Amino acid sequence: MSRLDSFFATVNLPTMSEVAHALIKTLNNEDATFEEVRDIIAKDPALTAKLLRLANSAHFGLPRSVSSLSDAITMAGMSKVRTLSLASCMTDSFPVLPGLDSQVFWNSSMAAAGYAQWLASGIGADGQKAWLAGMMVRLGELLIGQADPKTLAEIEKLPRLPGGRWERETRLVGFTEGQVTAELARRWNFPADIVLALEQSFNPLADKNFSRLSAIVHLASLLADTPNASVAALDTLPQDVVTALMLDAQWMHDKFPPSGSFLAIH
Repeated sequence: MSRLDSFFATVNLPTMSEVAHALIKTLNNEDATFEEVRDIIAKDPALTAKLLRLANSAHFGLPRSVSSLSDAITMAGMSKVRTLSLASCMTDSFPVLPGLDSQVFWNSSMAAAGYAQWLASGIGADGQKAWLAGMMVRLGELLIGQADPKTLAEIEKLPRLPGGRWERETRLVGFTEGQVTAELARRWNFPADIVLALEQSFNPLADKNFSRLSAIVHLASLLADTPNASVAALDTLPQDVVTALMLDAQWMHDKFPPSGSFLAIH
């Protein structure tokens, strides 16, 4: 039994709803239809109401208000509505942990998601898949905190420098939050490319099979960990990862998103 398997034997896995599991299956199905995704989400009235509220918020950016799931999917796109639905299901699956500010945690996760989507747009990658992976990467920290609240307190202690949490997790637990999340995603039957990206997010250049998605999540996480990140934060990013992604520096500076521009779902 691996050390990670031993860790999972000590925690209670979050319970995902039937709706979430059905949506995950559509991620693995390139032929999933508009109607299929709509009908899955519609089985959960609370989730439907939350999505419509989000769709009508200023952050969502739709040109007019929507009153039905069909309208939301038509105007925002099936992929975006599906990933938002999954993210909402996941936030509801994890309990609040003592010693961890839930609002700060989820705001950070949404920032990582937003930065990941932005970075993906710069290289023509799948923006919604990047958004979902960025949103998920810190979920492993919640399982670490469930297993050992004292370790969580040590991981979260000040100062909280970009990338510092990964180093503390590796030292204290033996693996990072992304590796924990990857194993969780594997057990939840997420697509293999998302699992791989989460697994490699701590060090995306270490594996010979380079995953652009892991590099995107790596950079997005560093930006999300930078308080009130501005364009200046781009100069602190690891240039070898930026280069591996073939990101254009001028584009990054010109199109850098404001830190308060990301959608909040919690």
